[in-house]
Amino acid sequence: MSKQLEVSQPNYFTAYRSLKLTRDAQGVLVAEFHSKGGPFIMSAQAHTEFVDAFYQISQDRANKIVILAGADGEFITDVDWSSFGDVTDPGVWSQVHDEGAQVLENIANIRVPVIAAIEGRAHVHSDYALLASVIVAADGATFQDLAHFSAGIAPGDGIFTTWSYRAGAGRAEAFLLNPQPLTARTAHEWGVVAEVVPNGTALSRARELAELYLKAPEVTRRNTRVHFIQPLKERIVREVGYGLSLEGASAADLMKSRQAKSQAVARKG
Repeated sequence: MSKQLEVSQPNYFTAYRSLKLTRDAQGVLVAEFHSKGGPFIMSAQAHTEFVDAFYQISQDRANKIVILAGADGEFITDVDWSSFGDVTDPGVWSQVHDEGAQVLENIANIRVPVIAAIEGRAHVHSDYALLASVIVAADGATFQDLAHFSAGIAPGDGIFTTWSYRAGAGRAEAFLLNPQPLTARTAHEWGVVAEVVPNGTALSRARELAELYLKAPEVTRRNTRVHFIQPLKERIVREVGYGLSLEGASAADLMKSRQAKSQAVARKG
């Protein structure tokens, strides 16, 4: 294997089960969320591995532009709740809490332009996409929050922080309290999405933007990303740890109420 190929394919590229990493000769890295090659469903294992994945991506100076995308015409579709175990256990939630804050901080610490290419459903952890410098969304893409208020859990993991920063607090609160699919066109009107493109072309348009950004000097690209993300990074550090604590308490209460109902039904039976 040549030295050039070794540099372009570091070991961490193949270290993650739910993140496919590919980089072209210009240093454009595509990070594609997937579950066994298909649409990505968030799991506890992925939640853990993303902490290291985005740290490695942020530290690798061979990455000149980063594109976030999803497999098979989707971004992130759902959550495997059972994989997280007993969230009423403080030890379990402590891990979820720490990983949740660290993933967002590590994406925010990527010091090159980040582009999110959204096809299909961005219905879980759309906050990952909103940490991008620019979002390109296909016409049929939708944004939603399936993982929190509609499921009985407080939206404290950064979803409010990112949406309120990008769209405004009023819109974010209404969006999260009554989670309905938000079209790419509406997200564009809100200023969250930069461009709406035909279905199936979000990634190719993201690559075109990457080529455009690469014309700027490297230090200019890096410093521009650092400058643009700083206000949102400060909010993440200030708000997300606290929000995840509130989310954990609500998740524990939800599980205990479900357990009480199940026990009541069993006694009646």
